Amino acid sequence: MERPQHYRFHQGEKVLPFADAEYEARLAGLRKSMADMGVDACVLTSMHNIAYYSGFLYCSFGRPYAQVVTATETVTMSAGIDAAQPWRRGYGDNITYTDWQRNNYWRAIQSVTGSGKVIGYEGDHLSIVQMGLLDEFLSPKQKVDIAPATMLQRMHKSLAELELIRAGANTADVGGYAIRDAIKVGAREVDIAMAGRDAMELEIAKRFPDSEIRDSWVWFQSGINTDGAHNPVTCRTLERGDILSLNTFPMISAYYTALERTLFVETVDEASLKVWEANVGAHEYGMSLLKPGATCSEITHKINAFFEERDLLQYRTFGYGHSFGVLSHYYGREAGLELREDIDTVLEPGMVISMEPMLTIPEGQPGAGGYREHDILIITEDGNENITGFPYGPEHNVIG
Repeated sequence: MERPQHYRFHQGEKVLPFADAEYEARLAGLRKSMADMGVDACVLTSMHNIAYYSGFLYCSFGRPYAQVVTATETVTMSAGIDAAQPWRRGYGDNITYTDWQRNNYWRAIQSVTGSGKVIGYEGDHLSIVQMGLLDEFLSPKQKVDIAPATMLQRMHKSLAELELIRAGANTADVGGYAIRDAIKVGAREVDIAMAGRDAMELEIAKRFPDSEIRDSWVWFQSGINTDGAHNPVTCRTLERGDILSLNTFPMISAYYTALERTLFVETVDEASLKVWEANVGAHEYGMSLLKPGATCSEITHKINAFFEERDLLQYRTFGYGHSFGVLSHYYGREAGLELREDIDTVLEPGMVISMEPMLTIPEGQPGAGGYREHDILIITEDGNENITGFPYGPEHNVIG
C-alpha cells in the first residue's frame, strides 16, 4: 500500500474555546508582527502559542507538534495517534503527519512554508536538534525569533479572555472551599487535595460542558511541606497547630488561574500569627500598588521595603506576582510580566497579574513554615479589579 508522508483527516464538528473572530484577531496581531519583521511564515512549536493562536492544546508524548502561520494560512501539524481531534479542537486547517518515514513532521511543515523563506521560530522553545532539522528541510533564507513578540501579545488580554479568566478564578474559589471543608486533624494531604481537584473539575464541567476536562490540580501542603511554593502533595497527616498552604489550579482550555492561602489547623501560635499578619499586610499593600503606569520593578522595591522595615525581607522566597493566561506548570510563561527587580514592564489596562507575597521561616525558628496569599487582579483604566473571592487572613482561615 502507498504510505503517505502526511494527509488531512477531518471529521466531526469544530469545538473551540472562543469564537472564530477571537482567533482571527490574534492571528492578525501575529501577522502584523511578522510583517514588521519581514517574516514569511511562522513555525510555532510550543503548547502555549499553538493553544493561543489555534485553540488546540497538544499532548506531546515525545512527538513534535506545530502551527504554521503565513499571511493567508494557519495550519496545525499533529501526529497520527491523535486522529482528527486536533482538527476538531483547532482553528483553521490541520495536517496529520505519519511516522512511516523519519521527519515527516518537517515534510508536512515544508508543504505549507515552502523553501527559502524567512521563518519565524520560538527561540525559547525549539531544541537544537529541531533547529537543525528546520535548516535541513526548510532551507530558510533567514530565521527570526518570534517568541518575544508573541509573549508581548499574550500579555494583553481580550475581553473574551478576561471572561474566561474570571470563570477560572471563581472555579479556584470553589476548590478552595472544598478543601477548607475537608481540613481536620488526621486527614492526609492527598485526600484533601483530591477533594479540591474533584470540586473544580465538576465546576468546569458545569460551566463549560463542551470543554476538554484536563490538567486541573491542587497542591495542598502542611507543616514543613509548606516551605516551598511548588512542593508536591504527600500522605502526611494533619496535626493540631499545623500551618497549611492551600493552592488550587483549575485549567480551562489551557488557561491557568490560581488561589493560594495560608491556613492553620485549629490554633495558631503567637510567633506564627505575627509573621502571617505581616505577610497579609504585604499582600494588601501590594494589591494597592497594582495600577496602570506602575512598573513591575517599582512595585517589587516597594514591597521589599515593607518587609525590610519588619526585618522579614531575608525570608522572601520569590517575586511577588506574575501574569495569567495560556500557561501551566509545564508550559508557557509570560516572563515579561512578573513582579521582580529585573522586570521594568509598565502595567497597562487589560493585563492580568497576581499578588502573592511569600515568606518562608526555616524549621526550628519561631513561626516556622511558608506563608503565602494569592489573589488575581485585572489592571483597569484607573486601578485594578480583584477577581479572587476566597477570604484570607487569621480571621477566616484558622480551621476547626
